Formats: sequence, structure tokens, C-alpha cells
Amino acid sequence: MKTSERILQTSLQLFNEYGEPNITTNHIANEMDISPGNLYYHFRNKDEIVYLLFLQFEEQITAVLETPQSRNPTMDDMWLYLHLAFENIWQYRFLYRDLNNLLSRNKKLQSRFRRILDRKAQTAITICQGLVETGIMQATPDEIETLANNVTIIATYWLNFQSIRSKQEGADGHSFSLGVYHVMALVAPFLKENARQFLYKLGRDYLS
Repeated sequence: MKTSERILQTSLQLFNEYGEPNITTNHIANEMDISPGNLYYHFRNKDEIVYLLFLQFEEQITAVLETPQSRNPTMDDMWLYLHLAFENIWQYRFLYRDLNNLLSRNKKLQSRFRRILDRKAQTAITICQGLVETGIMQATPDEIETLANNVTIIATYWLNFQSIRSKQEGADGHSFSLGVYHVMALVAPFLKENARQFLYKLGRDYLS
């Protein structure tokens, strides 16, 4: 593995574990047992490392947010979409835990992250519209738009909520599973009875 790739990998690990504001380039260099000069040979500063990690996340989450083109989405599609989205958020969780701080420091990140939020909401709308068309869900366009925004809000701030609420030092890997479950609980009231029961069964199996 190239040194630049190792720096990104180590930075991601440290940012996730301790929070990006608490990690300096010296911490990263020490963890890798390289000199700070070696690190600066590859990256000008910590913000450049953060930006490149964000681009990695952006590429992965964009792929996750693709919806089926040749058919209407199903309940399984919604569950898979949410699982993969929360899984990606967990993998790059430092971005979400320190979100306001990071975005206030970097206008490029702010505009790119806004596009991700818009894409999340649009994907949720597309899936819900497909469920309505197949008779699984009953909701008006206004209700779908509100639901999609609520889904996006929970997906964006769930880890912060769990971290503050938890008695532990921070949210653990089970947190994103709970996030998926709570988002699906928002969807449940709009589902027809059979689909709602199927959703509850999926939820129990998912958390067990």
C-alpha cells in the first residue's frame, strides 16, 4: 500500500475513534511511525486529508443512493438502501459527528454535502413513490416529501443523537442498525397492513 493511502487509512481510523478536532497531523505521523515531514510530502495539511476522505465517502454513498431503473422499488430495496447508507455513514462517522464544524471550515465540503442531502431525500422520494405505485404504501406527494426529509434528518444526525444519549463514550457499531430501524418506523404508518407486518418482522430479524 502506498504511503498516501496508509495516511488516509490511518487518519480515518483516528478521526473515527477520537474525533477529527482532537487529531493533529503529528498524531497521524506518530501512529504510522513516520516523520511529520514525510506526511507533509504527501498532504499539505489536515484539511486536505479530510477533503480526500470526504471524496471517498461521497463516491461510496452516491453508488448506494442509486435506485432501480427497470422496475419499481420494493420493501427489500428500501431496507437495503437504508442499511447500506447507514453502513457508509458509520464507516466515515467522523464526518457526521463533527459535521457543523467541518462544514463551517470548508465551503467546498458544504456545497458537496448539501448535494448528498438532496440526493438522500430524492432517493427516499423515489422509493416511496414506487411503493405507492405498487400498492404497498398509501401516501400523498406532500406526505412523501415530508417523510423523505425526516428520513434524511435522522440519517444525518442519528449518530450524534446516539452518542449524546448513550452512557458509553460513544455510539457503537450497533447504532446504525438502530438508525435503520427507527427510519423504517417512520415509514410503517403509511404501509398497507400486510406490508407493515412484513416490515415489523424484518425489523425484529434485523436487530436480533
